[in-house]
Amino acid sequence: MTTPDTRRPRPASDILRTALRRNRGAMIWGTVLMGLYQAGETAFPIALGLIVEHTMRDRSLGSLGLSIAALAVIITTVSLSWRFGMRILQKANTTEAHRWRVKVAACGLQPVARDVDLKSGEILTIATEDADQTADIIEVVPLLISSLVAVVVAAVALGLADIRLGLLVIVGTAAIMSVLSVLSKRIGSSTQEQQARVARAGAKVADLITGLRPLHGFGGNHAAFRSYRKVSTEARLQAVTVAKVNGAYAGAALALNAVLAGAVTLTAGWLAFDGQINIGELVMAVGLAQFIMEPLRLFSEMPKYVMIARASAERMALVLTAPPVTTPGSEHPAAGGNLEIDCVRYETLRDLKFTVAAGEFVAIAAYQPRAAADLAAVLAANVPRDAYEGAVRVGGQELGELSVEAVRAHMLVNPYDGEIFAGTLRTNIDPSGTSRTVPEAVEASMLTDVVALHRDGLDYGVRDRGANLSGGQRQRLSLARALAADGEILVLHDPTTAVDAVTEQLIARNVAKLRRGRTTVVITSSPALLDVADRVLVLDEGVVTAEDTHRNLLADDADYCLAVAR
Repeated sequence: MTTPDTRRPRPASDILRTALRRNRGAMIWGTVLMGLYQAGETAFPIALGLIVEHTMRDRSLGSLGLSIAALAVIITTVSLSWRFGMRILQKANTTEAHRWRVKVAACGLQPVARDVDLKSGEILTIATEDADQTADIIEVVPLLISSLVAVVVAAVALGLADIRLGLLVIVGTAAIMSVLSVLSKRIGSSTQEQQARVARAGAKVADLITGLRPLHGFGGNHAAFRSYRKVSTEARLQAVTVAKVNGAYAGAALALNAVLAGAVTLTAGWLAFDGQINIGELVMAVGLAQFIMEPLRLFSEMPKYVMIARASAERMALVLTAPPVTTPGSEHPAAGGNLEIDCVRYETLRDLKFTVAAGEFVAIAAYQPRAAADLAAVLAANVPRDAYEGAVRVGGQELGELSVEAVRAHMLVNPYDGEIFAGTLRTNIDPSGTSRTVPEAVEASMLTDVVALHRDGLDYGVRDRGANLSGGQRQRLSLARALAADGEILVLHDPTTAVDAVTEQLIARNVAKLRRGRTTVVITSSPALLDVADRVLVLDEGVVTAEDTHRNLLADDADYCLAVAR
């Protein structure tokens, strides 16, 4: 029995809070060390001012030596605190990005697919770029705090010299942050749109690479290229927009920081000229006005990176909060049971009803390819239970009441476009390394010529998506994997569309022999596979319109003969 998904959604703010919470130790140490770095940087002009003041007043070598020693301590503190602080923060950043990449990948590898309108290329972008940018929050917060420390130290030091200088720094910093916060929001929205468009372009490339050979076959490569150029141009234009906003932000931050530094310098000069501060305090103020530019730059850039991290977290939330397309049950089917389709209505299927007895080999000749695809999707549990009417029963249990693990162990639905992974022939046929029927599966699928063609045999390297294999070889490799799984119920969807007629005949006989005594359903229009089946069901307009052996249907049904005869 299915139950609604009651998990609490995880929006972008929750993702960021999770990242901050589980890295709080590294962030505390990083903040302390980076705070020491910024305090040391700010202390340098303060020390110079004090050195000038005391040297001019005391004019002693001892005071000068002590001052030089103090500068050495400050420089050492600055160097070591930056080195170890950034090491801690970058390690935490890299580790956190890895965690989110794994989490996004785990969502894509769940037995039940997620109900998210994203292509594989888009999810790849989320698992890489967005995961990295979300993890940047680990560095952003300590740098933001440490930059604030520098600004506060500078304001206090200047305030001790003259309260007006301290207030000028505080008021100026607040004004700068107010102006830049408006631009940072624009950066966040623009960056999110750019990442979405780049992801769509990546998905388009993945689709084109997958279908490159068929595209060349019917001359569609030029149209495909124009399609990709369109989405790539959209991504480029959005990237230009983001660059403009970033440029405006950086320019505004630099200009405002320079104005503040200039205002501090001019005010200090006026106060010194008026005799309200001494020469040492003037040197300190001028030095702080120059040194404060760097922490002010960091401090003013942090809101931008926070918005970018939030935008990336929102895109990750699309995947992480997406509910499964169906909520599986917990029951297990009885061994050796029937496969029953009882009045199923879904898309092109209309009150579809048939039963496949245990150990029977049944072929389904679907006159409409869409109906074949819809039936395969329902049997593979890729369709939510509430999306179709009727019932699918495996071993007497409704499909929706069975656990995903039980369904996968009992019934395998092999799609016509089975994915091929980078690795070897062996790892593609037997990913878990536990199958005892690999040789028989290789022979039945007629993959023996591919194995014999290479010196490494089953250990021959296969590229991603089977790029170094032909279409027929990829299809036979997928079929071998399905046969090696040796499930009690095997459903094959168009397993021989890319092989020649002679090979197809041999595969049909081999599959029937290997699967004898185990339930097998083949959705196909192949005469060879239809001929070896115990019986053939004709699926037309979503219902079974005829049922007999292949040869009897050829003799008695003109429409069937026209549909399957080659």
